[in-house]
Amino acid sequence: MTPEDLANLAHLRRARDLIDREYAKPLDVPAMARHALMSPAHFARRFRAVYGETPYSYLMTRRIERAMALLRGGMSVTDACMTVGCTSLGSFSSRFREIVGETPSAYRSREHSAVAAMPPCVAKLHTRPTRTTPARVRGADDTTAP
Repeated sequence: MTPEDLANLAHLRRARDLIDREYAKPLDVPAMARHALMSPAHFARRFRAVYGETPYSYLMTRRIERAMALLRGGMSVTDACMTVGCTSLGSFSSRFREIVGETPSAYRSREHSAVAAMPPCVAKLHTRPTRTTPARVRGADDTTAP
């Protein structure tokens, strides 16, 4: 790695740390890019190349992760949505289902006693949401035979 690559990586880490700390505040790509001392387009490209997802996707994953903890604690879906910085309950619920695989209310109503028994560092590791890409559906232009 060149010294310039290392400097860019440090700037990207600074922006990622900002997202981790300030996830509940209104953040947009230009604000994150300013924190990383990059243009918004360059920042978005570099962030995706380094972390494997867009800055906005990373922000939403952090918000959903925090909402999961709030819902496990018994907070209402609407309150959890607003607490983590989302302004639309519909968009929050859609994104939650996309990332977690179930609706926020279904997640809230499930039993979470096993997570409560875990040390916080272990619970964080096991409850962290991960994005899974849906299986590719065979299209009409697909030339491979079944």
